[in-house]
Amino acid sequence: MLVVHVSIHVKEDSIEAFKAATHDNARQSLQEPGIARFDVVQQQDDPTRFILVEAYRTPEAPAAHKETAHYQTWRDTVAPMMAEPRQRIQLESLFPDESDW
Repeated sequence: MLVVHVSIHVKEDSIEAFKAATHDNARQSLQEPGIARFDVVQQQDDPTRFILVEAYRTPEAPAAHKETAHYQTWRDTVAPMMAEPRQRIQLESLFPDESDW
């Protein structure tokens, strides 16, 4: 399983709008067959920093996700809210895997 961590730093005056847009994207993303998890977390000591934790069932699922209307709407909506470009790293999930769910 592919796990992607996306680190996001938003402008202070955009926190609530970012949370709303990201919640909508995450909720719709969970309906995609290729997505096993889509977590949105906010840093406690710096509320302008977020991490998206996306777990994909197949190597093709991230590209399929980026083709969805809800992702494209999210991307365009949050772009002006960014304090700096978002960063992503790709990881391989070792445990749990789908057989443990």
